Amino acid sequence: MSMNLELKDKVALVTGGSRGIGRAVALKLADQGMNVVICGRTQESIDQTVTDIQAKGVEAWGFKADVSRLEDIKRFVAAAAEAAGRIDVLVNNAVTSTSAPFDELTDDQFCYHIDVKLMAYIRIARLVLPYMEKQNCGRIVNIGGMTARIVAPLRMTNGVANAGVANFTKQFAGYAAGHNVTVNCVHPGFTATERVEQIFESEAKEAGSSVDAIITKRTAEIPLGRLIEPDDIASAALFFCSPMANMITGQCIAVDGGSGQAVIY
Repeated sequence: MSMNLELKDKVALVTGGSRGIGRAVALKLADQGMNVVICGRTQESIDQTVTDIQAKGVEAWGFKADVSRLEDIKRFVAAAAEAAGRIDVLVNNAVTSTSAPFDELTDDQFCYHIDVKLMAYIRIARLVLPYMEKQNCGRIVNIGGMTARIVAPLRMTNGVANAGVANFTKQFAGYAAGHNVTVNCVHPGFTATERVEQIFESEAKEAGSSVDAIITKRTAEIPLGRLIEPDDIASAALFFCSPMANMITGQCIAVDGGSGQAVIY
């Protein structure tokens, strides 16, 4: 017997929702009867994901947006609210990645990553919160990679931005709690997406190795014995959106197959 997660007919916004983890989250929420609004950078993938969401018997809308740009973010949130009529859930997922050693990273690359990840999350949360305050209820889930917790020499911009996401999650949770809005974060481990494939390619080039060898090495570092799938991350996001997490806020959970070695108190 399936559990009623009380999400039917509610509305979720998912940034970076046309591919990878964002797409998996959008489809997972649609499975629970949620209407979904996504944004992305490629119209073809946006249209395909919207079609796939609608096939589940819910409403869906897709908008092209570059979340590194404040004006695009404002247009997206305004269009989403007008189309869907309300906003109950925000899943901040938009992502970028620059795989390079520190001495090759430029100021522009750091700034761009911070804009796409940290600042976009802050800006969208700021714009969405009034809709949730009006309803006295809302759920915000931030997706921020494991580099928030670990050192990754070829992904320093990721680490800086994702650590900021984790801190923002905790800070903003306290601010939003008075209106029954929870704010939590999911840290994905190595997840089988196009972006991670690109990271593996960069690591293979740096090590003078093959991509297959890098994948084998990375998989061996995961105690549960496989790469994480986008649906694994989507399940964690769904939990935070559900009544099962009503009293959980300001928390960051790693979905990493046990690969993270830090003890987090």
